[in-house]
Amino acid sequence: MAGKKGSFTGSLIPLVLIAFALAASENRARYDHYRLYRVQLVSDEQVRMFQDLEAKSDSCTFYGHARQPGQELTIMVAASKVADFEDLLDRFLVSGRVLEYNMQDMIDSEAKWIKPFEGSDLDWDHYHHLETIYAWMDELSAEHSSVTVLSLGTSYEGLPIKGVKLSRRPDNKAIFVEGGIHAREWISPATATFILNQLITSTDPRIVNLATNYDWFFFPVVNPDGYKFTFEGDRLWRKNRKPYGLCRGVDLNRNFASNWGGIGSSNDSCSYDFSGGSAFSEPEAEALANFIRDNAEKERIRTYIALHSYSQLLMFPYGHTPQKVPNYEHLKLITEKAISALTAVHGTSFQGGSKYETIYPSSGGSIDWAYKEGKIPVSLTFELRGPPDSEDMFILPARQITPVGEETMAAFVSIVEEAERLGYYK
Repeated sequence: MAGKKGSFTGSLIPLVLIAFALAASENRARYDHYRLYRVQLVSDEQVRMFQDLEAKSDSCTFYGHARQPGQELTIMVAASKVADFEDLLDRFLVSGRVLEYNMQDMIDSEAKWIKPFEGSDLDWDHYHHLETIYAWMDELSAEHSSVTVLSLGTSYEGLPIKGVKLSRRPDNKAIFVEGGIHAREWISPATATFILNQLITSTDPRIVNLATNYDWFFFPVVNPDGYKFTFEGDRLWRKNRKPYGLCRGVDLNRNFASNWGGIGSSNDSCSYDFSGGSAFSEPEAEALANFIRDNAEKERIRTYIALHSYSQLLMFPYGHTPQKVPNYEHLKLITEKAISALTAVHGTSFQGGSKYETIYPSSGGSIDWAYKEGKIPVSLTFELRGPPDSEDMFILPARQITPVGEETMAAFVSIVEEAERLGYYK
């Protein structure tokens, strides 16, 4: 009898796991026949109409806010509201086009290039689960004495925010690399790991110089809860996963104490750019800031680089004001040289400048805080591929990971070399 009971229990556990897996799959967000539109705003009336629509509709997902005539705006529309949306375009004489008639097709196509979790089996032909990235970093530390695994702390859901320090020589100046602060921007962690791998394995003399004569801090996924959720719940999720009322999540790149709650952020917890309950209300942003507070001077961190997508931009502070930072001309020069180096690799076109003048006004961003409060003089944000009019947006095909990594590596080399020439690593 006992044997039968044990056998029954043993067979039940796999069934329970299968049931949970099926439930997770069934609960995953789907975008069947959701359409992706890109519209042109030519009048104040059209701007007001889209502002009103964003405020009132839960069936239209805005990728950017309607701000002014002359602007392009990208909007995803639920299948059930396509007819209503088309009617609005007709009534308000809005021109535009459909980029994608079925968003789920894009997501399903990309899913073929997600590698199952198999320990540390990381490559740059696939997108990888959080667990794979973390296991790979553990393996790097085990194989290379110059690599140390670090943790910023833990996320809202209790996941570690893991990274590594690469140091081959004492008394180096350092560069900090932030990835994955926006969950759906998968090319960001992929590029961070690509560059880290290049620094460890490349024989290119310029890359060896960077790996030997500078220390590097890499945190490829500073929003682990959100990143994990994009694999298991909603591919297009952006924020962290902390609940606020009926909605979840804070845009961590609006949660820093750099004009927190100001222009380009929202106090609506359901908005994609919700800034949180207060500056550093989110454990992920607070942990990152605490690391910079504790280590910027001690570890001689002189450069902070954040990796985002998309739009093909390289930007520096500030985001909330047109006021120029004291070393504006230096940062402009560093940015221009980095873009030239990047474009020389695969011909990819980038634009550069301050965040305010280049993309759109925003407050509460990590590089603004790192620059002013962290006193890190070379603070930069990449918006990686695709272009501003990209039809892929955040669902960049995995075949582009390696070329994006190659061109971004070239930009990193240029950034460090030019910053060195200008005296930032003395």
